[in-house]
Amino acid sequence: MMKLKFSLKYFLLTIIIFLVEVLIATKLKDIFFVRAYLGDVIVVMLLYTLVKSFIKVNNQKLIVGIFIFSCFVELAQYFNIAEKLGFQPGSLMYIVIGNSFSWIDILCYGVGCLLLYLYVKTQSIQQALS
Repeated sequence: MMKLKFSLKYFLLTIIIFLVEVLIATKLKDIFFVRAYLGDVIVVMLLYTLVKSFIKVNNQKLIVGIFIFSCFVELAQYFNIAEKLGFQPGSLMYIVIGNSFSWIDILCYGVGCLLLYLYVKTQSIQQALS
């Protein structure tokens, strides 16, 4: 069940992760591994914290939903959706939506979601033990 509830903790995490993503896209863009893979692993964490900033929702369902959403966006890239929507190469929305399909990106989203799941499970175990 979803419930609107603002979380300062998740909102601040969202800002930090967003700044890391901007850093990766601007200053670390020449480091291939970081730009090509780490950014995609982290972006699912950005989506997770963004949603958790405003909505109280089941963590596991949210993680699955983010993975499905990420796959949908990646599939849209296969069909060049950014160009079909009229976004110019290099524009902010063109960059956000993306412009090239990659199975490796989907794998990176999966790794990010797995890390989120492990974090949530670890938190649950720690809460149960305390």
